[in-house]
Amino acid sequence: MAGPGKCFLVTGPPGVGKTTLIMRVFESLRVSKPSLKVQGFYTREIRQGGERVGFEVVTLDGRTGPLASTIVSSSESHRWPTVGKYRVDVASFESLALPELQVREDTDLFVIDEVGKMELFSSSFFPAVLKVLESDIPLLASIPIPKSGRDIPAVARLKNHPGATIFTLSQSNREAIRENVSSQLVDVLSKH
Repeated sequence: MAGPGKCFLVTGPPGVGKTTLIMRVFESLRVSKPSLKVQGFYTREIRQGGERVGFEVVTLDGRTGPLASTIVSSSESHRWPTVGKYRVDVASFESLALPELQVREDTDLFVIDEVGKMELFSSSFFPAVLKVLESDIPLLASIPIPKSGRDIPAVARLKNHPGATIFTLSQSNREAIRENVSSQLVDVLSKH
């Protein structure tokens, strides 16, 4: 299991800037520690004409693939699970994200944005996240804020993990939290 304080979870309402914060922390770590081996992925909006039409998965080395879309209409997509108006392309997500979550001996840090409803349609995703937690390698991840007051079970398990520190983002505290997460991660990575 990840040792004390090795699992950093960023949460907050949609649009508050969870992905932006995670990417800025990751970028600053890359500058300060260029030899750092980081694995993982983040999710990015796909927009068309100012409107959000879906999400894509982006690996930390820049490969991309679809995660969910409102405009896909292939013969397979009708069987895909949905979240709101989005159809989730589980196979595409798994082909990019799962290899990124393979625990390797030389990995210094995992970044997962996010452990959310869309990603959890992959039955292999959460077991892979748990393996990361058990690996004792530091983890920086984002989790959704519960819509109905109750967390998705997988998210609840992460939040209740003994090594977890939860950072709740708001418009007013984003900068302070980014600095806090960065300095705590630098501290953990220097001991890792």
